[in-house]
Amino acid sequence: MEAVLSEGQFGEDHWKLGTVKQIYYDLKPLLPRAAIGWLRRVYGRDHGSGAGLEWPCESRYADFLRAVLFHVLDERGLDRATYVSIWPDDRHLAFVLTHDVEQREGLDFVIRVVELEERYGFRSSFNFVPERYRTDPGLISELRARGFEVGVHDLNHDGKLFRSRAIFDSRAPRINAELARTGAAGFRTALTHRNPEWMQALDVEYDLSFFDSDPFEPIPGGTMSLWPFILGRFVELPYTLVQDYTLTEILGESSPHLWLEKVEFIAAHRGMALLNSHPDYLRRPRTWNVYEAFLAEMANRNDMWSALPLDVARWWRTRFDIPPGQIPAGAVAATWETTTW
Repeated sequence: MEAVLSEGQFGEDHWKLGTVKQIYYDLKPLLPRAAIGWLRRVYGRDHGSGAGLEWPCESRYADFLRAVLFHVLDERGLDRATYVSIWPDDRHLAFVLTHDVEQREGLDFVIRVVELEERYGFRSSFNFVPERYRTDPGLISELRARGFEVGVHDLNHDGKLFRSRAIFDSRAPRINAELARTGAAGFRTALTHRNPEWMQALDVEYDLSFFDSDPFEPIPGGTMSLWPFILGRFVELPYTLVQDYTLTEILGESSPHLWLEKVEFIAAHRGMALLNSHPDYLRRPRTWNVYEAFLAEMANRNDMWSALPLDVARWWRTRFDIPPGQIPAGAVAATWETTTW
C-alpha cells in the first residue's frame, strides 16, 4: 500500500522533471498564454493514455481493498462485517470543492465563483499564491465569514519548488510563514509537482497535491486512492475529478458528463469526489457553463456529504485514530455485505 499511496511503484526518480520540462518552466514566464495553452494541449494529446494507470476510473486499489475484506470474511465463514461508516451518517460519498487561484485575473474573479457556489448551497476552499500577487486581507476575512476556506498554493508558482532539495528547503520556511500568517491548514503545490518525503517539512493538517489517476499532469501517475489517507505528518486529500482546464481546454468537453460519470463511480465505492478548478479558467464562458451545470446536478443529490477540505481531513484523522470498538461523533455502525458490494 505504501508503494501505491506514495506512488513508490513508479520508482525513486518519479518526482524529477526531465530536462525538456525544466526548460519549459524556465521559459514559461516569457511565453504568451496562447502559446502555453497550445503546448499543454499537445502534451495532453500525447500523454492522455500513457501513464500506466486507467483513466478516468482506476479501480485496482479499491478492488484490492475489497478483495482483502472478502478474503478475511471468507476465512471466518462470514458474509458481512460491521464497520465505522466511511462518511458521516453513512453517506455514499464526500464532495469537496477546491480552487487554485493562479493569477491576478483569477483573484479578481473569486467573488463571482463564491456567489455561484452559494446559489447552489456549496462552500469551497480557495488556495492563494503568496509571492505572485497581493491577497487583500479583507477578501480572506470575507471568504471565512461566508463559510469558505483559505489555503496556500505553492509559493510563487514558477514550477521550481521541487527542482532540488536545496530550493525546496529554502522555500519551505516562507510557505510555513504564509500558512501561519493566514491561519491556513491546507496546501497544494503548483502544477502538482510533489515529493511526499520533502513535503513533511510543511506545517499543514492536509495536502491536496496528489490525485488518484491523471495522465495529463507534468508528473503523471497517481495514488489510485478514492479516499483520503495519512501521508506522514498530514492527511492527503487526492483530487479524484479531472481538473477544469484539462476537461474543457485539453479534452474539449462542453458538458460535465465526465465529472458526473466519475462521481457515480466514486459513490459506488463510498469514495471522495474532490475537484480542483481555477477562477482563472472559470472566467471563460465555456468552463463557467460546464462548472455551473455540474453544481446544478450535484445539488440534486441527497447521498453525499458536502464539506470543506479541512472538515474532511479532520474527520479522516479522527476516524483513523479512534480506538477499536468506538464510534466517533457523526459516524454510525455500518454493515458491509459480500452479497451487495
